[in-house]
Amino acid sequence: MQVPAARCRHWPFWIVIVALVAVLGLSLLINLTAVGVVAGAGLHLRTEQGEDEFPQFAETHSYGAGTAKVARIWFTGVITRELDGGLFGTVDPVEECLRQIRAARQDQKVEAIILEVDSPGGEVTAADEIHRELTLFKQSRPDRKLVVLVHDMAASGGYYVSAPADRIVAQPTALIGSIGVLLQTLNIQGLGEKIGVTDTTIKSGKNKDLLNPFHPVDPEQAKLLQDTIDAMHARFVHLVAQGRGLKKADVKALADGRLFTAEDAMKYRLVDAIGYWDDAFDETAALLGVDDLYVVTYQINKSFLMQLLGAHARLPSLQSLWSTFAAPRRLYLWRP
Repeated sequence: MQVPAARCRHWPFWIVIVALVAVLGLSLLINLTAVGVVAGAGLHLRTEQGEDEFPQFAETHSYGAGTAKVARIWFTGVITRELDGGLFGTVDPVEECLRQIRAARQDQKVEAIILEVDSPGGEVTAADEIHRELTLFKQSRPDRKLVVLVHDMAASGGYYVSAPADRIVAQPTALIGSIGVLLQTLNIQGLGEKIGVTDTTIKSGKNKDLLNPFHPVDPEQAKLLQDTIDAMHARFVHLVAQGRGLKKADVKALADGRLFTAEDAMKYRLVDAIGYWDDAFDETAALLGVDDLYVVTYQINKSFLMQLLGAHARLPSLQSLWSTFAAPRRLYLWRP
């Protein structure tokens, strides 16, 4: 007697796989087509407003029911221009933040920015660029206001970008300060001697290889680098004093790299209030002289494929980590 062949029970699995492949393929095709259309249009069309100068975002109503329009912007994590973006390479969170601030400045309806900060700081120049863009927003109209809400931390560069604010609100558990500059590298001369690794450097001048990790630290070269660190530290102190309405001497006394609790930061006038989002909301409304606000957030329209492949926590890229050790950087960074 012939036994009937067993029926395949795996067809639902393969239907799901085929459907997923079809969706991914369609998303990729749509994105490639869109890129082609934009690129092709760029060959023939010239707009009066550059996209980098006048960034375009989709707006989402975030909070409040008033008429005074306020942009809600975040900066979270290390202030660096290179983060791991998954299959899409590296992303630039600094540029993302700058573009949102710029979009708020170019929108004449925006009366204030609430900047939410949770950062240990990062690169000196990147922090300075954010500080400048926030300052330009305030200078664009005398009635515009900037309020910063500190979540867990505004340390070093995180506090640097907060300094232009009209009001700084810190959550009760926040850490504030670490006003200072850091330049750090490794010296592996001893290790190199033990394992027989030597250095050959051909240079145009004696100071061209400052902090060469295979050579002893030269006191004269260390002094040259210390001068640059002192200059950046002086700038940090000046901008904090200017933004907070404090004397430079008073800021300098606090600018030894230490962190402050929210209560101590308020005592030293590094922040104005202790509270949460609704307190920052109320502070902004009070500055604008209104009872309620209309808060919006900015979003970049991403395809399904970009969201799927890019949905993971952002971390410093391998390239940026390597360059930090290979070429020492000046950092406004709290590093325990």
